[in-house]
Amino acid sequence: MHPVLHDKLKADAERLSEALEHMSKLFLAPKEEKTLRSFTTSEVAELLRVSDGYLRKAHFDGKLPDVFQGPGNKRLYTGEDILNIRQILSQTAKDPFQFMPGRKAGDKLQIWSTVNFKGGSSKTTTTVTLGMRLALRGYRVLLIDADPQASLTTFFGYQPEIDFREGGTLYDAIRYNEGDTTRVPLTDVLRTTYFPNLDLVPGGIMLSEFETETPTALSRGEQPVFFNRIREPLRQVEDDYDIVLIDCPPQLGYLTMSAVCASTSLLMTIIPERVDLASASQFLTMASGILEVLDSNGGVGSYDNFAYLLTRFDTAISTQQDLSEWIRQLLGDSVIPTPFVKSSAVSEAGLAQKTIFEVELGGSKNRKTYDRALESVIGFSNDIEKMIQAAWNRGGTDEA
Repeated sequence: MHPVLHDKLKADAERLSEALEHMSKLFLAPKEEKTLRSFTTSEVAELLRVSDGYLRKAHFDGKLPDVFQGPGNKRLYTGEDILNIRQILSQTAKDPFQFMPGRKAGDKLQIWSTVNFKGGSSKTTTTVTLGMRLALRGYRVLLIDADPQASLTTFFGYQPEIDFREGGTLYDAIRYNEGDTTRVPLTDVLRTTYFPNLDLVPGGIMLSEFETETPTALSRGEQPVFFNRIREPLRQVEDDYDIVLIDCPPQLGYLTMSAVCASTSLLMTIIPERVDLASASQFLTMASGILEVLDSNGGVGSYDNFAYLLTRFDTAISTQQDLSEWIRQLLGDSVIPTPFVKSSAVSEAGLAQKTIFEVELGGSKNRKTYDRALESVIGFSNDIEKMIQAAWNRGGTDEA
């Protein structure tokens, strides 16, 4: 005799939750213990857009404080060291924004949402990787996990189904009023991370409630309406960040539309394969119709960019290369020049809840594979950084 379905599902969920908690203790560093690795002189020079020699001379001349020296007296920099050096060098630089490239007076907060109609397009990996890169480049970055699956949140050492079982996610800041329970300020759910210059608003399964509650809230005229539910909380922290990156769920629901309406730019990830292109076409067709309605109701403003990023791009597959060229011819400058290549280095890092920037380099690593993946990530991140700077009516920063 089969058990009642809801009883079976509840029992399976409890077993799985307990197993995940046990696995977390065995394999995953707890959030309070997860730390960022140190960076070499050459890595820091690339982040600062200076030469290795410039950095070494600045240390020799006493312009920069000493940092930890590892084997062979090689300097190793923490994330805090890099931020401190940025601030010091900006004080005497001809162009302070080379070292502190974030917003200045009059620059609007840049809010980018990463969207796609289906899972598996590296949407979350793209968002968290881009966020970490921009933080290392000196920008104040806020990551918002708007996906009930909360994959982005797990990159920071959290187990959402355990750590946020009682709340503490984006849902609490955008939820509708119900009895004595009301939404909280975004600052109540915002968390600093082990990654300097990078904060997080976690996601969690309760975000799925927003999808089911919105129709009822619309029928009773509750304000603000759904498309302002992310935009309004962001105003509370607008002065604290240069860039906000929102990881949207892989669907065109109320959460995605709320994120889109809050955004100044959109980033759509596309795998150069026929099935994914068909899905992208469907997403754009549906989105255009819905956004037209929202625009007429004040939900959507003007956008700085709607950009496409080719992801999971396998250079060894000729059909992907052909399709990528076809996409570039079709969509033109909207396609970001550098693709996010498919790489075992990125996949292996993801299994350990890390991005390519967090991987400790050792002799056992396939350095060529790592370097190739890193070149791709730095490339598309730099492309997007230029778009952000252009939105502020600034050019790129030059090397010292």
